[in-house]
Amino acid sequence: MSTPTLQPGLPGLPLAIGPLLLGVVPATGPTTGGNTVQLVGLGLGGATSVLFGGTSATIVGQDPLGLTVTVVAPAHAAGPVQVTVTNAAGTSNPASYTYVAVGAPVAAAISPNAGPTAGGTPFAIIGSGLQGAGVTIGGNAATVLGTDPTGSVLFGVTPAGPPAGGNVPVVVTTAGGTTTVPGGYTYLTLPPTVTGTVTPASGSAGATFTIVGTNLFGASVLFGATPATGVTVDATGTTVTGTVPPGTSGTTVQVTVQTAAGSVNAGSFTYL
Repeated sequence: MSTPTLQPGLPGLPLAIGPLLLGVVPATGPTTGGNTVQLVGLGLGGATSVLFGGTSATIVGQDPLGLTVTVVAPAHAAGPVQVTVTNAAGTSNPASYTYVAVGAPVAAAISPNAGPTAGGTPFAIIGSGLQGAGVTIGGNAATVLGTDPTGSVLFGVTPAGPPAGGNVPVVVTTAGGTTTVPGGYTYLTLPPTVTGTVTPASGSAGATFTIVGTNLFGASVLFGATPATGVTVDATGTTVTGTVPPGTSGTTVQVTVQTAAGSVNAGSFTYL
């Protein structure tokens, strides 16, 4: 009587004619693909190809004992498909996997919900159906780092926001639709600072003034209680220029710079 040949790496088990596929975990996934799936069976070692309904999946891990193969599912139309594994010993029996049409994503919250206008803040969006999503914050594309395997948490990094700061919408888009995160995201600005005082320190209404400092984006300027006109801020947020508003000759008023993040005294101005 002949003795059965033993399969290398699995002492005591006869050599299988080909790989045997016992199941697929999970057995369902989104039509967009991109989710992690584990194939369970015998003799799966050295897998060179995994097909989902004829479409190649990306192999990302294999058990040295040949018991499991981990793949990233490809995109496919909704409905059941057959999954097979191929290695040097042949192609496995098929196992069933069902693609489910992706519904609109759900985005319940973003954490943190505020950060500096410079961007670069890591964030997480909590919800469902977030696989393959793109995110915009204030209309600018965020850097999406990925999701957890269930698609309920999306990780990313904020883009730069408007120089003046403020609350902006957060929009999540997938193949199934678009949703907006309640409450949005708030860009925070730093308080303004002033280097020196308003220049010139005296003059008449209609004169042009200059104030130099930092974090001056979106600034307005008051001469006493009267707002200056024609106020502009340079692209770096360090210089404010404008026109001195009307005032009473011989009086001295305080000059104040105001932004969304606070206000600062810019010295005084004397009307001549």
